Amino acid sequence: MRLRQAAVTTVGVLALLLSAPTPASAATGDFLYKVGPGIPAGLADPRSGECINVFGATQADPAFAPENFTRSTATVFLDFECDGDVFYTMNPGKKLGNRLHFRSVLFS
Repeated sequence: MRLRQAAVTTVGVLALLLSAPTPASAATGDFLYKVGPGIPAGLADPRSGECINVFGATQADPAFAPENFTRSTATVFLDFECDGDVFYTMNPGKKLGNRLHFRSVLFS
């Protein structure tokens, strides 16, 4: 009887461990950019593998001057929702000038 109870407990613990959510993956570090007339903005430890529409970017005024201080590759897109053919891939530590405009970003 004790062996049966131990087996049931073990199976229950395993089921609990396997069903526990795993922590979200993040691109450790900061991703900085500017919006509007040059107001600094940024993302701290952004989520990896998810498209992020950057705060402050609008259809009329995209964000610009990205600086990737994360440990991940950042791909910036001209359109929202990481859509469209216009994008640029930034390695960690890369800074781009005011001429690069974007509205969304995706981290590896």
